[in-house]
Amino acid sequence: MANCGRNGSFDVHLKTICIIALALLVVGCAGRPSQEILGSVVVPTTATEIAGNHSIFIATTRKRSDDPNKVFDGERSATLNYARVNVTVPPVHETGQIERRSRGTSNDPTKYFMASEVVGYDTQPKFSSALNADIDARGGRVMVFVHGYNTGFDDAVYRLTQIVHDSGYPGTPVLFSWASGAKTTDYVYDKESAAAARDQLEVTLRMLAQTGARRIDIVAHSMGTWVTMETLRQLAITGDRDLGGKLGDVLLASPDIDVDVFKSQMRRYGKPDKPFILLLSDDDRALRLS
Repeated sequence: MANCGRNGSFDVHLKTICIIALALLVVGCAGRPSQEILGSVVVPTTATEIAGNHSIFIATTRKRSDDPNKVFDGERSATLNYARVNVTVPPVHETGQIERRSRGTSNDPTKYFMASEVVGYDTQPKFSSALNADIDARGGRVMVFVHGYNTGFDDAVYRLTQIVHDSGYPGTPVLFSWASGAKTTDYVYDKESAAAARDQLEVTLRMLAQTGARRIDIVAHSMGTWVTMETLRQLAITGDRDLGGKLGDVLLASPDIDVDVFKSQMRRYGKPDKPFILLLSDDDRALRLS
C-alpha cells in the first residue's frame, strides 16, 4: 500500500493515486441532489483570479436534459452522447474537496467550482477530432473516470475536475458517465443502467485507442468498477485486453463487485501485465448497504 503521508517529494504516479484515494474513499457513494451545471449568470473573472481551468471530455449513456443548464440527466440513452465541459477551480480550493455553490448563492468562480462552457458534439468523428487534438497537446496520456452509484452528472464532472487538478495529472481527462438515477433508493435502476453501459464503455475505450493516445489509465469507483471489469472482460474475450498495448493503470476504488464475480472476471481477463490497484474503505456506508 502506498504511503500517501510520507515527507518529501514523490512522483506524479503516486501522487495521483493518493489524491484519488482521498477523493473517492472519503466521499464514498454519498450523493447529493442533481443540480444545474451551468449557471444563468456567472461573475466575471480573469485567469489570475482562479486556481485552474480544465477541459473535461464526456462520453455518456445519459439522455440530454430538457433543462439546458443540466446538460444531461439520469435517463438512459440508447446511444452515446458526447460533450466537453470547461470547469474552473477557485483559489480557495482545498485538496480533496469540491467547493459547490448552494442554491440562491452567486455563480462566483473565485469561491466555487464552476462550469464556464459546455460544447456538444453531434457525431463521434467530431468528438474524436477534438479529443485527439487535446491528447496530442498533452503528450498522449488519457485518464478515463467511470463514476459510481448514486452520482449525478454534475457531481461526476466536478469530481473528475478535482482529481485532475489536485493530482496535477498531465493528460486528457475523459469522463464516462452512465445513467445513474443519483438517488440512494435507485440502486436497482443504477445496477441495470450500469449493465446497459458496458458495450458503450468498450466503444469509448476502443475509440481512445484509435487516437494518438500512448497510454490510457482507467479510474473507476463503486458500481463503476463493475462496469469497468465487465468491459475489460469483454475486451479480453475479443483478444484485445490491453487496448493494443495502450492500457495503463487500472484503479478500482471501493469496488461494488461480489468477490466471486470479481474472481470470475479476473479468470477470464487473465493475469494483468500490470497489477490492478484496489482502494478499499470500511467507512463507505452506502457501499455496505448495497
